Amino acid sequence: MYFIGIDLGTSACKLLLVGEAGQVRNTVTRDYPLAFPRPGWSEQDPAHWWSAVLEGVPELLSGFDANEVKGIGCGGQMHGLVALDGADGVLRPAILWNDGRTAKEVDYLNETVGRDKLSQYTANIAFAGFTAPKLLWMRANEPELFAKIEKIMLPKDYLVYHLTGVHATDYSDASGTLLLDVEHKCWSKEMCGICGVTENQLPRLYESWAPVGTLLPEIAKTLGLPESVVVCAGAGDNAAAAVGTETVGKGGCNISLGTSGTIFISSDQFGVDPHNALHSFAHANGGYHLMGCMLSAASCNKWWQEEIIGTEDYAGEQARITPDKLGNNHVYFLPYLMGERSPINDTNARGTFIGLTMDTTRADMLQAVLEGVAFAIRDSFEVARSLGVDIPRSNICGGGSKSPLWKKIMSNVLGIPLDIVATEQGPGYGGAILAMVATGQYPTVQAACDALVSVSNTIAPDPALTALYEERYQQFRQIYPACKTLFGRLL
Repeated sequence: MYFIGIDLGTSACKLLLVGEAGQVRNTVTRDYPLAFPRPGWSEQDPAHWWSAVLEGVPELLSGFDANEVKGIGCGGQMHGLVALDGADGVLRPAILWNDGRTAKEVDYLNETVGRDKLSQYTANIAFAGFTAPKLLWMRANEPELFAKIEKIMLPKDYLVYHLTGVHATDYSDASGTLLLDVEHKCWSKEMCGICGVTENQLPRLYESWAPVGTLLPEIAKTLGLPESVVVCAGAGDNAAAAVGTETVGKGGCNISLGTSGTIFISSDQFGVDPHNALHSFAHANGGYHLMGCMLSAASCNKWWQEEIIGTEDYAGEQARITPDKLGNNHVYFLPYLMGERSPINDTNARGTFIGLTMDTTRADMLQAVLEGVAFAIRDSFEVARSLGVDIPRSNICGGGSKSPLWKKIMSNVLGIPLDIVATEQGPGYGGAILAMVATGQYPTVQAACDALVSVSNTIAPDPALTALYEERYQQFRQIYPACKTLFGRLL
């Protein structure tokens, strides 16, 4: 038997063909463009996502018996607003998770409606990337299009709709809309009223492993798959990645160094950060989680390498950073290239180098980028600690985690061991595991993870280096407060 996992990312869609024992048999990746119509805006054409699936699945199945495919599960970029009309046509390009146009709407929600009420309604406050502020922006700036909205979808749910004909979402992804009552797992009537939408315009809610339907006949024929293939609801990318690394149940932690960076803390019980610096979301295993999300993580490294110094030789550039440099860099970098979410929630924040001198090298600046991301992850780590959450160790995944140097920096900045799972394939692997549960191969997500996920390597911190990074982190955390007022005046 085979299962297909779909990782609908920001820059590409990655498809995995996974065997029943958890082995990845084949992968296919399809890139697509990302549009920045104005500074701070980020959009994508949903047609590109669907084309990636239509083109990628037949290639994924080449050389394999397609009749052995039993299920499909998807993990996808969160928060994106996909607005459909009465004929399920896309009304405008999707406004993505890293879009910062909604500063005015976020201020209205947090300051006028009020953080306390938002937290009461949804367990979260407003962030620029969330879906609800985008609806308010669309209502104010594109009223003709807003009036035509019949369905409000999230990115991965747009794929599920095309596969099954069902308008569905799961609780983990819905948690990031600011429209879900996370504690009670239902749409918030209060938030629907504030945003001027009805529950009928929102998709039906499912647990992540729940079957949504089977393939539409015409889609099955196009993809070369049986109509009996079960499609589950899937999960938001971070919850799906957490499943793929067995970050489920009480106390599990996963750090993801993807386009964005996250720290994901799993829990069996619902809980809210009283300061709302961390998100309180539903998890793909039926439980809950706290999550800190920074908007630019591995994308900072990509920006520095490809846009600034003009090379794709990532390993060669990192080789310039010798061990004696770690913990001793005089250059600091604020990784706020798209503004920032957790924990500062500031759309005006910007990327900043500080500490440059005449003897600063390109290696110093690259090191500052890698360390800046690690320091920003630690900001959310410290919030979790302040809530009494014990994090003795963590998994790590995402494209940035392929770098041994970055993992070493991260482990020593946080002062904890980092585990690397044997099969690290991100949200797509978690999607495939959810599909296995949906088709009855395993009774629960926990049982599937116990059987399929194992640790292959651990990066342990060095006490001496951790002490050096502790001093550097305490200096780093003073930079943003000193720049905060200036950022607002520079726009």
